[in-house]
Amino acid sequence: MLKYALIFALISLVTGALGFGGLAAGAAGIAKVLFGLFLLLAVVFIVLAALGVGAARKALD
Repeated sequence: MLKYALIFALISLVTGALGFGGLAAGAAGIAKVLFGLFLLLAVVFIVLAALGVGAARKALD
């Protein structure tokens, strides 16, 4: 997902430099949404990993 966010950000930069403002804004919007989803999923997985480590320690004791 981060890969696609970076691709859309690059598309936004290129199209903005070429003068296609509407297309650049659309690509930038998609990049923002994808990056937000990436951050949300990363936080969820980090929290789940931390909880999983605690559960594994309890199971071993």
